[in-house]
Amino acid sequence: MPRCHRLQELAEASAMETRPQGGRKGPPPRDVPPVVGLLLSMALMNALLYLCLDWLFISPRRSTEDPTRCPYGHFRMGPTSNCSPWLSCEQLRTEVRQMKRVGEGAVKRVFLSEWKERKVALSRLTRLEVRDDFLHGLRMLKSLQSEHVVTLLGYCEADNSILTEYHPLGSLSSLEATLNLSKYRSTNTWQHRLQLALGYVAIIDFLHRSPLGTLVMCDSSDLPKTLSQYLLTANFSIVLNDLDALPLVNRSTGALVKCGHRELRGDFVAPEQLWPYGEDVPFHDDLMPAYDEKIDIWKIPDVSSFLLGHVEGSDMVRFHLFDIHKACKSQTPAERPTAQDVLDTYQKVLNLLRDTATSQTREML
Repeated sequence: MPRCHRLQELAEASAMETRPQGGRKGPPPRDVPPVVGLLLSMALMNALLYLCLDWLFISPRRSTEDPTRCPYGHFRMGPTSNCSPWLSCEQLRTEVRQMKRVGEGAVKRVFLSEWKERKVALSRLTRLEVRDDFLHGLRMLKSLQSEHVVTLLGYCEADNSILTEYHPLGSLSSLEATLNLSKYRSTNTWQHRLQLALGYVAIIDFLHRSPLGTLVMCDSSDLPKTLSQYLLTANFSIVLNDLDALPLVNRSTGALVKCGHRELRGDFVAPEQLWPYGEDVPFHDDLMPAYDEKIDIWKIPDVSSFLLGHVEGSDMVRFHLFDIHKACKSQTPAERPTAQDVLDTYQKVLNLLRDTATSQTREML
């Protein structure tokens, strides 16, 4: 702290000037009256204090990284455990005990398994024809580790296997059944449901602003398919579990995306995902126009409506979200809000309704 020391020396020198000098005789000095020297000394001491505090508390910027997250290539199971390296092929083969199958999709089968007396999820490739999708999902899982994505514990490309954290509550598809259980009924409120919706939008926002660029959630051709991509954690938050279909939008090169090579139908997908040439022209993938991440925005109101359910207060939440949801359903993709805009609105609505509920509770007391 060199500048603190320098100011301290100046302050001490100024204070010395205000003290009487024993060896001097004759009339008192008229150039600097004692009171002026004292005021100067106090001013310098204040400057010293201010600049030192500035050096200590403002200049060294604190890191914005989450201290609970592990560095790349490592994982943590539970808030109190230490970070461990991702498990290797040898460890997956010798330390993980496969138990029973708990899910299956087009790309992988998921088995409830056990590792060091902990329940984990072991995913295995279904068939070699979709290995590229399997490995793409693994690359995404490795690159996007965060609070929004299921925790990767290890993998083995040679065996086509991936080990992740196990969430016993399953996918969002079973949300209603879970909330109807007696042990979870206390959480079946508009507050908790709105938090779930906010968490879902936060994941979309994370994908659209990911470290890899703008990623689009393509495994979302209908509501059940979309819900199956997310897991419900024990503390009732949402994590993205399936990352096999996350194509990249690159605006600098003009690269857009297409979700699959088949014709999509229905109201759930965005209008730009539908075949634009009518029933008289047979679908052909080469003629199908590409699109961007705004297809995810179109789907937010439908997913959120499911998450909000029909509990007391959910209609009030829908009323406050009406305008932003209307904007999400714009036929023109460029006119739809960003995921960040939607997330900000959700947060404002949550804060507003919480404050209103708190005020009403105080008035009743």
